[in-house]
Amino acid sequence: MDNPMKKKIRHKIGDRFDGVQIRDLDAMHIITSILYPNRCDNEAYISERIDMAPIRAYCEKKNSEEGVLFPYTPFHIITTAVIKTLTLRPKLNRFIVNQLMYQRRWISVSFVVKKLFTDTAEEALAVIYPSQGDTVNDIHRHLYEQISSGKSDHVDGSTNAMNIVSKPPVRLVRGFVNIIRWLDRIGKCPRWMIETDPYYTTAVLSNVGSIKLKSGYHHLTNWGTTSLFCLIGEIKKTACLDENNQTVVKETVDLGLTVDERLADGYYYSKSVRLLKAILANPEVLELPMEEEIEY
Repeated sequence: MDNPMKKKIRHKIGDRFDGVQIRDLDAMHIITSILYPNRCDNEAYISERIDMAPIRAYCEKKNSEEGVLFPYTPFHIITTAVIKTLTLRPKLNRFIVNQLMYQRRWISVSFVVKKLFTDTAEEALAVIYPSQGDTVNDIHRHLYEQISSGKSDHVDGSTNAMNIVSKPPVRLVRGFVNIIRWLDRIGKCPRWMIETDPYYTTAVLSNVGSIKLKSGYHHLTNWGTTSLFCLIGEIKKTACLDENNQTVVKETVDLGLTVDERLADGYYYSKSVRLLKAILANPEVLELPMEEEIEY
């Protein structure tokens, strides 16, 4: 898993190291980006309830395979499904900065690793960069590496940067942060500062179910480039109607999605959600390369 943040990228004037400016936008999207320049003012919320039965069955199958040292969990399957959706629906991998829309050069997904489940335990930031041809097995390995590193004594670069910045007097910190915010708007933030910043990734995932919370929604931020949040709620028993209109109890999980509505229209988002649900209803498709299309 190569970190593209560390690579030197030559780009045209108007492009960024992490994104290519979209120059053939229709008039509505151009005007919308100017009228509503702040990401936080353009949040749209999507809630989906997912049947856990196919995910549970697939995890059991994968964990029964020989040589599996790190068990597959629902979080691994949902994360991989999100990555495949982002791969097949490229408009989800766009962002707007300084009233201009960009197509991100790569896909990246970030999440927080709690080192211990205590009030005082520290958190670490983790980012994975899936590659062309990756399957669920590759994403599972990337997650294992990041989670293992996050729970160690290793301190990520973003946390180190914040620790350094916070030491001088408050007035100097405020001035420095204002400079960084300006650099953020023009796409010139130092890479050492943002390479592990979750708000510079395609999507942020938060498994709030692991701390016994419902899914809810997470706000977007004007800082950075992230235009998608996915909160994974607590797995629970839910009364549902089956195909015969009979009440049955199923194990379900709620996903709370927050998106930047300026990136695409409602139909595009609706079709993207249908794709995500189709993948989670048949996780076997995650054994195909991320870029391979599926029917849904």
